[in-house]
Formats: sequence, structure tokens, C-alpha cells
Amino acid sequence: MFPLEGKKILSFETWGAGAFHAELLALMGAEVTNVEDPRQRGNPLRRMGSLYLDAEKQDNEGNQFCLHNKKSLGLDISTPEGQEILHRLVAVTDAVVNNFRGSLPDKLGITYRHLQNYNPKIVCTHLSAYGRDNERADWPGYDFLMQAETGWMSLTGEPDSIPTKVGVSVVDLLGSVYAALGTVSKLYQAERTGQGGDADTNLFDIALNCTCYQGLWFLNDGFMAGKQPRSAHTTEAPSQLYQTADGWIYIACLSEKFWELLCTRISHPELQDDPRFTTNAKRMQHRDELTEVLDRVLSQKPTNHWLALLSGVIPCAPVADIRQAFENPFVKDSGKIITVPYDKSSERTQVQFIAPPFSFDGQYFKDFQIGPSLGQHTFEILKSLGFSDEQIQAFSDKRVILGR
Repeated sequence: MFPLEGKKILSFETWGAGAFHAELLALMGAEVTNVEDPRQRGNPLRRMGSLYLDAEKQDNEGNQFCLHNKKSLGLDISTPEGQEILHRLVAVTDAVVNNFRGSLPDKLGITYRHLQNYNPKIVCTHLSAYGRDNERADWPGYDFLMQAETGWMSLTGEPDSIPTKVGVSVVDLLGSVYAALGTVSKLYQAERTGQGGDADTNLFDIALNCTCYQGLWFLNDGFMAGKQPRSAHTTEAPSQLYQTADGWIYIACLSEKFWELLCTRISHPELQDDPRFTTNAKRMQHRDELTEVLDRVLSQKPTNHWLALLSGVIPCAPVADIRQAFENPFVKDSGKIITVPYDKSSERTQVQFIAPPFSFDGQYFKDFQIGPSLGQHTFEILKSLGFSDEQIQAFSDKRVILGR
């Protein structure tokens, strides 16, 4: 049994951060219903990017990453009829989550203040760009904007290069994790007290918080480390990229023990006695010279040679592209990729997903279900709430709902 089995979640998603927040809850066992606005044709992720699983281009691959194992309800909650449906849903729901800009949840009536009369235990989680309680509550915002404004881009890339964002949507993904933590924490509180409430987080605060020790260095000592050559650690050496005969390897010696082991393993124990390298402080002072020395040694053999000598003894890793990352035997042989049957295309019979990075009591979530089409479960959900066929048809005629 997974921790959130039996919990029902309504998710109002736009783009990736909110969608992956709800996806994490689904992977923990919750029943997640994605409430999609008919006026917007659902989450814009359904149409972003050029890769689709089906020939009709209705099933976007990027969207499937965040949509699988959910239901889809096409519902316009900005209408009186939509609010009526929402309130019936809330009565049988444990949490309502969204990633709208900060001012919208209150306007749309999906905060605890609006919903508590229909379910006093309801949990409402809000993942916004800048928060709901400040001058930026109306602002839209995205991952890369947060990386720009909170200093990430000034820390990423080579010195003297232009500001650089991280290559994956890491702030969005962190937002999903922080929001999921808020949701499960409030669910736990609601179980103990019988009262729900609001949980808030936002991408800006998360990105700022994740500057971590770099932020504290500035706040307390005015120190800004800036970009480091070869993606190096800011205070430890050697800990950076080094050239091999056929590519790159990252070696991270964050203790004297690992530095000594490295010198021994690469057959250059004399480096330990080099006066430039005898302490970490000296290695940092002479880091460029140390880079030249290690490049000269490591570039004599291919990456796999050094991995065979160093892996499991000294923290190190090859620098892989996406193909190499997913063809890595460690990935392929340890269940990190899950294959799911696919019946929406005559040209494709299966789809592969990345397995969740967590387990419970030794069990990993493997019951992957292909994500639904827009509004696929609308009629089913409305009937379960007691609406008649005539009422459902009237909702459809007024374009309050979308689906079948």
C-alpha cells in the first residue's frame, strides 16, 4: 500500500510545476483528477513541443511526463454551474492544488476560505510564481525568470561567459517537490485536527532559498563566489571536470582522504608532497596549476579506464549526454525505466517512463497508466456526484464542461 492511497486530489494545472506536483502525489498512491479549463483547451503542456506519441498529435510526450495516472475533468469553474460542480467535488476530496498566479486562487474560489464550508478538512495548496501576499501576486512567472533574478544564472557556466540557465527546468521541479511536501504536511495535520487549510509556496522563494550557502556567504560576509571554471566546487579542490583521452570526467575530492586515494590510484603519489597541493587551501590557491597537472595525466587514457580505477573508491562520474545517460547499464539494469503498453497509435505499441525516485517499504510505483485525453473522465465524474444525464447535457450545452 502506498502512503496516499485513498486520498483524492483535485489539481488545477498550468504548465509543468503544478502538473508535476500532482504527479508526485499520484505516484504516492493518490487518486488525482486534473481539472482542465475548456476555454484554454486544457493545460498548455498538451500542445508544447513537437514530439507526440500518436500520429494525430493529440498525445504530447512532454505532457505525458506529468499527466499519467490521472483523470481528466474538463470544467470551467469561473461559471456558477462550474462552482456548483466544484463544491460537490470538494465534499468528497482531500486536497485541491493549483499553480496559478498568486491572485487567481482567491478569485476562482479555490482557497480554504471559499471551500471550508463544503469540507472543513480540505487542504488547499498554492504553488505560484511570487506568492499570494505581496505586490507581485498578479505577476506570471516561469522557471528561467527565477533562475535569472535569484542569482542562479550568475553562478552557472564558465567565468566570463554570458549568464546561463541550468539545462533542465530545475526550479519548476523543485517547486513541485516543495508543493508536494506542503500538501502531505497539511493532509497529516488535517488527519490529526479535523481541520484543513492553505499551504503556500512559490518559485521565487524556492529559487532564492536554494542559493543555500552561497546566499549566506553574501548575507553575512558580502562574499560572492561567482562562476567557477570547469564547474568546480567553490571551496574544495580537486573537485571539477577534467579532460580524458576521449571526453570528460568529474572528480570530487571533498576530503583529504579522497585526494590521497586519487594520487595513489592514478599512480602519482608524489603529488601529495608537492608543496602547492599539500592542503586544500593550497590546492585552491593553485587550482589552475592542479588542473593542468591532472589534465595531463588523465588525458592519456579514455574515461572508462579511469572509471574502472576510481569508481566506488573516489567520487567520480563520466559526463554523459542524454543518450549515454539512458543507455547507461546502471540505469537499464536497475529498473529505472518502465515500459507501458500503448494503444493510441498504430505505429507505437509501448511507451517508456522514468521510474519514480522513491520507494515505500521496498516497493516502487510501477502501475503506470497512460495519461487521459482532455476531458476523458468528465461524464464519469459528474455521474458519480449525482448529476443526471439531463443536467450533464445542459452543462455541456453551456460549455461549462468538456469531455465525454
